[in-house]
Amino acid sequence: QVQLVESGGGLVQPGGSLRLSCAASGIPFSAYGMAWYRQAPGMERDCVTQITSGHTTTYTNSVKGRFTTSRDNAKKMMYLQMNNLKPEDTAVYYCKAYRGWTNYWGQGTQVTVSS
Repeated sequence: QVQLVESGGGLVQPGGSLRLSCAASGIPFSAYGMAWYRQAPGMERDCVTQITSGHTTTYTNSVKGRFTTSRDNAKKMMYLQMNNLKPEDTAVYYCKAYRGWTNYWGQGTQVTVSS
């Protein structure tokens, strides 16, 4: 049974930081690419960052220089360090594991940036 469990969301003031975690089980984690998506109310779910099985990372332009994704294959974990958070970063953040045509999703964690 595949499980992806996100944690680390919460309420933070503008300019603050949060670190999200995604714990994976039931898949050969090192063979999967991983990604963080986010979905704001009334909006589509968009990809924020990806990290391949070879640890190559890509970021959407709006988070470049502020967000950093990483993975620990031994622990089957993926992380998203979010710095200098802005109100427009408010969304539910989801982790995804992908390999070929196969995708697995977590349940999401809420991030709210507000003063």
